[in-house]
Amino acid sequence: MVARITVASVVDAIADDLRSGVLSGELGPGESLTEAEVAGRYEVARATAKAAIERLVAESLLERSTHKTARVVRLGPDDVRDIYLSRSHLEAEVLRRLARARVVVPEEAREANAEIRRRWDGSSFDIIEPDMRFHTTMVDAAGNARTSRMYRSLASEVKLCMAQVQGRQLLSPAIIAAEHERLVELVESGEGDAAAVLLEEHLARARERLVGALGGTPGPEADLPCSVLALSDD
Repeated sequence: MVARITVASVVDAIADDLRSGVLSGELGPGESLTEAEVAGRYEVARATAKAAIERLVAESLLERSTHKTARVVRLGPDDVRDIYLSRSHLEAEVLRRLARARVVVPEEAREANAEIRRRWDGSSFDIIEPDMRFHTTMVDAAGNARTSRMYRSLASEVKLCMAQVQGRQLLSPAIIAAEHERLVELVESGEGDAAAVLLEEHLARARERLVGALGGTPGPEADLPCSVLALSDD
């Protein structure tokens, strides 16, 4: 039997590389990306470069108006709060539903969290992928395809926020992993409201610290101590 493999298109490969550049900070906020520059960098036709750029525009990682050069999105405090509010509403309801059903959290979520623990001595950016995977797996565990699609529509902007949080080292990976672990425990023990409260703490701390780093006035959540680590110290 012949195994089937999928080969990424040139556009996919270029978009993936540009996406990595944006999320790692190699391509900074406001930095321009012309079709000619991208075509030259990857030695491809301008039409291919344009398609890759448009892919990232659709993901809200790049922005450009008509007949203008594409630029890396520059998030402001209001953007950050809006992104976090959107995911908080969606994720909190998912956690409540999972808890009511006493769902056994998928092993993939536990492995993603274990990966955060393994990676936290490396680059701050190393934990972005498993962090996102943890949250996406929890949403997928609800078993609703439309909810999963809605969450994935936010994915690139969520990762961009995560990248800025980690790039500025605003949040300890130890806190992230500890709160993830506690969220799993609360869901599996049927404590949906408690899981939603912890999720809000988890997201609000990162949100308000990033708001402050971007020049806004952070809310009191920025200084919230980690309730989970406090419990473990008792």
